Amino acid sequence: MDAVATAFLVVGGIGVALLVLSLVAGEIAHLGAADADGPVSLEVVAALLGGVGFGGAAAVALLPEDLSTAPTVALALLVGAVAALPLAWGAYRLSRALRDMPTTETLTRDHLAGAQGVVVSAVPAGGYGEVRLQLAGQGLKYTARSDVPLPAGTPVYVVEALSETAVHVVSTAPDPLPDLGGPA
Repeated sequence: MDAVATAFLVVGGIGVALLVLSLVAGEIAHLGAADADGPVSLEVVAALLGGVGFGGAAAVALLPEDLSTAPTVALALLVGAVAALPLAWGAYRLSRALRDMPTTETLTRDHLAGAQGVVVSAVPAGGYGEVRLQLAGQGLKYTARSDVPLPAGTPVYVVEALSETAVHVVSTAPDPLPDLGGPA
């Protein structure tokens, strides 16, 4: 392997090392705009270096050996740049898409009021039991308190969040129809 190919492989290796560093250590350097929303992130630099390095090394391997060093380097740089630009564009688009991905807000006790669920451990009057609530598509288990006793399996509605882990609930089970004493 000649010195030109080795140099291009070293540049490609530096690109891979930067990519690993950006994945492991997070966004360490962000070049470009001062508001850290510029177009040149560490991932883009890594893709550029990797594309130029490995694309250039591949070009050196495919070029005839009797070509002098200056044209070999020029052609390898051209091939590396052609390989690097789509890689850098892809890294830019992917990192931007991941950074700007919409996420739901973190659930807090303010989200508990109005949630519906079911009693999983009986709730004595004035005491604590457990309920499983459906909140934002998640099944969550909370300690529950009620003014009236609620047996396991009773559907409930959260009136108030007492703490981050405890709620005050009321039953949503339909009341039985009163017996009017008529003929059976």
